[in-house]
Amino acid sequence: MHEMSLMASLLEIIEDQARAEGFASVSRVVLEIGRLAGVEAEAMRFAFDVGTRGTLAEGAVLDIDETPGRGRCAACGGETPLEAFYDPCPACGSGPLEILAGRELRVVSLDVE
Repeated sequence: MHEMSLMASLLEIIEDQARAEGFASVSRVVLEIGRLAGVEAEAMRFAFDVGTRGTLAEGAVLDIDETPGRGRCAACGGETPLEAFYDPCPACGSGPLEILAGRELRVVSLDVE
């Protein structure tokens, strides 16, 4: 489960921000996770619950905003929503499509005290 290593990186980001901004605790973390990022939201929630124990984010709420995938067809130029990397173009059947969105994994905000 690579979500545990992602959680470790998230904690590093939170701790770096705490040092830079001088806050002592985090009450809410908002993550943006693209549907094509290869991250399972429920596994990330579990990793967050386990990984934040004993840290300044212990007890914080994790909100996950899932962003849809979007791709562009090289053959016909059409843009379309994507559920998976290798979905063909619904207009002409070509593929694979150029990924325009859906790979994101970023911290959107922290509510701190």
